Amino acid sequence: MQIERNYYLNKLISKKENKLIKIVTGMRRSGKSYLLDPIFKNYLLNIGVDENHIIKLELDSIENEEYTDPKKLYEYIMNKVVDDNTYYIILDEIQKVKNFESVLNSFLRKPNLDIYVTGSNSKFLSSDIVTEFRGRGDEIKVYPLSFSEFMSVYSGDELNGLDEYINYGGLPLIVTFKTPEEKVEYLNFQRDNVYINDVIERNEIRNDEELKTLIEIISSSIGSLTNPTKLYNTFVSNGNKNITNKTIALYLKYLEEAFLIEKSKRYDVKGKKYIETPSKYYFVDIGIRNSLINFRQLEKTHIMENIIYTELRRRGFNVDVGVVEKRSKLVNGKKDYKQLEIDFVANKGSDKYYIQSAYSIEDKDKRQQESQSLLNVGDNFKKIIIAYDHFIKWQDDNGIIYMSIYDFLLNENSIKEA
Repeated sequence: MQIERNYYLNKLISKKENKLIKIVTGMRRSGKSYLLDPIFKNYLLNIGVDENHIIKLELDSIENEEYTDPKKLYEYIMNKVVDDNTYYIILDEIQKVKNFESVLNSFLRKPNLDIYVTGSNSKFLSSDIVTEFRGRGDEIKVYPLSFSEFMSVYSGDELNGLDEYINYGGLPLIVTFKTPEEKVEYLNFQRDNVYINDVIERNEIRNDEELKTLIEIISSSIGSLTNPTKLYNTFVSNGNKNITNKTIALYLKYLEEAFLIEKSKRYDVKGKKYIETPSKYYFVDIGIRNSLINFRQLEKTHIMENIIYTELRRRGFNVDVGVVEKRSKLVNGKKDYKQLEIDFVANKGSDKYYIQSAYSIEDKDKRQQESQSLLNVGDNFKKIIIAYDHFIKWQDDNGIIYMSIYDFLLNENSIKEA
């Protein structure tokens, strides 16, 4: 079963032979290696590239262990380059190579080498390599399966499919398991033996219980405004007074660098400035989030918000939490100022969208509540409310667009076409 990941394939195609190192990043098990081989490799073969001009090495394999030496890796690749035609170099798990930066720089100087690299430990998945190759590297960030990609291989209908997706997320291997027990077991194994251990080992964390507690707190409060001080107060209320704000801030940074969570800052829409704190944190894969809290809190309202955020990020949008001020006159003549929140302010180039996530808009009062912040924005960019309903699609008298979560997730251009 091959999952088509055309969004990322098209990104690779657009960057092909651009004289930069294509750096495929993203959380572990999100499908980075699979994207390069077989998906991208098959594309190259289909457009007529000779297979001898596609050189791939899996550097975590025992038979390729000698090539973790940069000189031997360089010699191996260059011995296969026998003419002036373009060679496509695909190096999986490049972090296994000692001083991999030097060998990649050497390849970059060769005019007929087109280089693609990926890796799966938290050193590579942090921002380190992107920083090292700034100006010489081109990052392609891979997210777990979108709902649309998930449905392309799911045998049931959209309603059951979304329930599966909400519970178990989009790690590609999830679709191969048949029972809930198998899916939970897989996610729990990845949680314990891959994601958490990677962060602990890379950052040499001594008190791993504090890190695990922090992850549980963040997992339990997706979509809630927080900061290190608030999190510290939660630790103190639970009897832990040893951890500091600084340590909490560092742990949050480590989790972001491992692409487990992403931070969405607050943005003053009318004042056009960022509000540094508090912020919101969302999980890159909702299945891993659910596993982190042992599948206890599966509230569709919060999970829906997380999924919308991740989908917007996957589509290439920068996503902020919007803040808009509403002013009203009181009876005594004084003005009342009230801050209203917009779930997402999504920006990409000249495109901007204001988006609310609403589980239910079943009555007029609920629609009024969800639309208040959007009505106070004061510009003409599209304003959208996404609801957990299979049959919602209309625009009200104020120009606010109401859209089903299914329509939003299944159509790549849903908000543009709305």
